[in-house]
Parts: sequence; structure tokens; C-alpha cells
Amino acid sequence: MDERGTGGRAGRMICVGGAVLDRKYHARAELIPETSNPVDGHRSFGGVARNVAENLARLGVDLGFVSVVGDDEAGHALLRHLSELGADTALSTMAAERPTAEYVAILDPRGDLALGLADMAIFDLLTPARLEGAWPALDAADWVFMDCNLPAETIAAIIARRKAGAGFRLAVDTVSSPKARKLPRDLGGIDLLFTNQDEAHAVLGIAEPAGRLSPADAAAALREAGARGVIVTRGPEGYAVASADGLVQMPAVPARPLDITGAGDAMIAGTLYRMLAGDTVRQASRTGALLATLTTESEASVHPELSPRLLAANQHRIVPE
Repeated sequence: MDERGTGGRAGRMICVGGAVLDRKYHARAELIPETSNPVDGHRSFGGVARNVAENLARLGVDLGFVSVVGDDEAGHALLRHLSELGADTALSTMAAERPTAEYVAILDPRGDLALGLADMAIFDLLTPARLEGAWPALDAADWVFMDCNLPAETIAAIIARRKAGAGFRLAVDTVSSPKARKLPRDLGGIDLLFTNQDEAHAVLGIAEPAGRLSPADAAAALREAGARGVIVTRGPEGYAVASADGLVQMPAVPARPLDITGAGDAMIAGTLYRMLAGDTVRQASRTGALLATLTTESEASVHPELSPRLLAANQHRIVPE
């Protein structure tokens, strides 16, 4: 572990990637196709990078946020919300040619997803050229976090900059199995990779089910592919960590869940929060697991009462190794 982020000043984090308007519609009765169905609707802000950024802002991290949103009501509201929490959104841009990314979830009466709709085309605009003005800020950061909502060429450009000796350390989240395939086979340049079991297989090019790996084996394989640290999650069954300290299977923090949305993003944010403070990956992941559990116990994608005090008050819940 180097000394960046552990000295007299707070570490600087920049999150790069998806910012989405989420709409959730919960059916009051069994859904009937080809007609109008009564629902209860809810609107919130989402996107992996945006959720990670909000968590970190609520924890008081010195934070920059880089994304592209539409020049519309949703885009203005999304950036304003993060700014009011203390994040620097000056490097995010607005695009007149496409609307802010939107995800619509239609849930049946039991809360299960019946239909999901995603309009994410705007992220195709987040090209390396569009990042040109952000490079000095990224180079000056202690950590850069990016999600795989970015175009493959932009992912490659950020990894290449890190490999070329940029001062920041780089954390990456795979987001989904299709998006995980945007990562190069050579994962050198990635300091910390967050993924789940299925997405890990996509990165490694492993066909399922014949070649299915355990989380620990997947974490080890991803580290062999070049990532310096890897966390492979498996929901309530825990997660595996591969790093310079070795390979270990870690337990999840027992939860009383209300809504699991945002748990993975909270895991990332809690881990990076402690990495900025100088923890090892293994140490930091324990705070990540705690924040993931606290998030499932709220109905929001980011715990609305999140603060360093909330984390401190729940430290006793972390399961000993």
C-alpha cells in the first residue's frame, strides 16, 4: 500500500461512468398484457458510478463525478442532487442530442421483476475525446473509479493511462455480464476489480456451466490476468478477495433486507472509503460488506442516513474472520 490517501490530507476520489434516472412501477394486482395496469410509481437516481459517488459524498469524501446526462429536467436534477451532497460535478457534461439515461422496472405484486427497460444510449457519447478536459483532474486524484457503462474505447484509454504511470489508482466495476466483456483480457492497470461470479466468467471468457468457477477461484484467475486486487461477490453468501495479502473467502454481514437494490454499489463505496484511509483490500472490504448490508435494510438505493457515524455505530455487526 502506498502512502497516497493516508497522510495529512483527505484522499481525492473521482467516479466516472453511469448516471441514470430510475423509475420503478410496482403492480397492485397481477399484470395483464396489452392493457393498462394500476401501479405505484417511484422515481430515484441510479447508475453504478452515480450510486458509488453518492455513497462516498455522504461519507464526506473529496469527490469528483464525471458522466454525461441529457440537457433535460432529469439530467439537471441528477447533477444538482449530487452537487448538493458535496460532489464536484463540474467535469460532467450535458448532451442535447440524447436524453438522460433511464431504467424502468415493472414489478409484479410480489416485487419480482416482470419487465426491465433500459435506455442507455447516451453513454456512447462518453468517448475518450469527451474526457479530454477531465484528464488533469483524473491524474491528480488518489483513486479513480469507473464502471463498465463506459464505451470499450474509453475503458481502454483509462486503463492505458494508469498502465503508463498515471498517479491515480484505478478501481473498476463490471456492472453486468455483457458489459464486463468490454474489459481487455490483460487486466494490468486495474488496481481493484469489483465483479460478481457471473461477470467474472464473462471477463475470463469462460463458458457456463461446464467451466464454472467458485468465487475464490474466479478472484485468483482475475488476479493472474493482471488485476492487482479483486473482489468477487455472491450476495448473502459472501465474497472472495484476492490481493497481495493472499486469497480469502469472506462472509457477508447478516441483513434484514427490505430492498437489495444498490447493495453492490454500496460494497464498492464502503471498500473505497477505507482504501482512501489506507486499509488493505481485505480490511477495507469488511466496511464495504457492512455498508452493503445497511443499504439492503433501507428502501433506497443509497442509504438516506448514511454517514461515518452510521458506519461506526454498526461496526459490531461485522463478522469476525
